[in-house]
Amino acid sequence: MLLYLVVEIVALVALGSAIGLGWTLLVLLAGSVLGLWLARREGVRAAQALAEAVSNRRVAHSELTDGLLVAAGGVLLFVPGLVTDLAGLLLVLPPTRALVRRRLVRAAERRSPGLRSARIRSQGPVVDGVVVDDVDERTGDRPSHDGRVSEGRVSEGRVIEGTVVPGPGER
Repeated sequence: MLLYLVVEIVALVALGSAIGLGWTLLVLLAGSVLGLWLARREGVRAAQALAEAVSNRRVAHSELTDGLLVAAGGVLLFVPGLVTDLAGLLLVLPPTRALVRRRLVRAAERRSPGLRSARIRSQGPVVDGVVVDDVDERTGDRPSHDGRVSEGRVSEGRVIEGTVVPGPGER
């Protein structure tokens, strides 16, 4: 917290000595107003993109990440200070937000390698279906992996009955 205060004071003093006190206050006010307006606009866009992804039954990892980054940018814009306003603006603007999102995703994938494969698998078609226990009702036997019915109970083996729902762009 102390480091944050020192950085903010140094930035304000440097800007104030370069352009004057009045202009520095104007820059702070304009940055906050512009940033909060952008945060609201981008927040609405992120919410609409999330709703569209959900309605198209897609995994919305980038839309959720964008929404979180816009929210973080809005919080930073609300906190007084030149450095926090600049960081908030960078999170709210789409080009820089995309850069931050890619770095966050890469860092999360390095930390948890299973996330990468989950993201890749999520792009496949969605299957609506019901999991049906495959016990032969007459004998109580279950089929083995090669499709033949074996005597006794085999713990694995499930049949999924359903239809493949085409993904976006496949309709």
